[in-house]
Amino acid sequence: MSRALVTGGSGTIGGAIARALAAAGHHVYVHAHGQADRAAEIAAGIKDQGGSAEVVRFDITDAAQTGQALAQLLEAGPIQILVNNAGIHDDAVMPGMRQEQWARVIDVSLNGFFNVTQPLLLPMLRTRWGRIVNISSVAAVMGNRGQANYAAAKAGLHGATRSLALELASRGVTVNTVAPGIIASPATEGIFPKETITKLVPMQRAGQPEEVADLVAFLASDRASYISGQLISINGGMA
Repeated sequence: MSRALVTGGSGTIGGAIARALAAAGHHVYVHAHGQADRAAEIAAGIKDQGGSAEVVRFDITDAAQTGQALAQLLEAGPIQILVNNAGIHDDAVMPGMRQEQWARVIDVSLNGFFNVTQPLLLPMLRTRWGRIVNISSVAAVMGNRGQANYAAAKAGLHGATRSLALELASRGVTVNTVAPGIIASPATEGIFPKETITKLVPMQRAGQPEEVADLVAFLASDRASYISGQLISINGGMA
């Protein structure tokens, strides 16, 4: 049984990814920072369905804390599947954006990616099999008003994905990015009313978290062993 870590696993998309990976037979670490109760609910639901999961809690922007938490996980063996899903919004048009808004969003999505990924690489490489999936956003593909910080952070993952894929390819480890569009969740319901979705999305609906999760689970499988360094959009035809 491979072990998988999903950062931001307490969120809507992260939870769906955790459930999909568990259904594929992996032991899943559901990561949270501020929503440990929600992560515990997701892990409990996985176990109720016969899957294997547990919660891990640490701040991915704190390199020392993250390194310590990952070292404890690695004591039981390598983590061969990593989904870098954690990210935050702190929206403002750039003329009115505060420096701390820029820095915090970059810190979670981009520095957090490094803090989590780098310590897991050598143990993963020694197994000669691994899957890294980075979760981006349509905002990084198209741009979005009020989200220069978020788009920059997530677009940074695209370059990191391509470079890391080149470094790891000969060792059987793939690295890809998935960029969701508007996905149904409690957060998006207030932001994107149906008429807005109809106008923005050619398919005229929001995507479901499970649709993103199914794509991630495929990329984390043996069937996707020849796919690496790719940016794959799932956005109903927006871009």
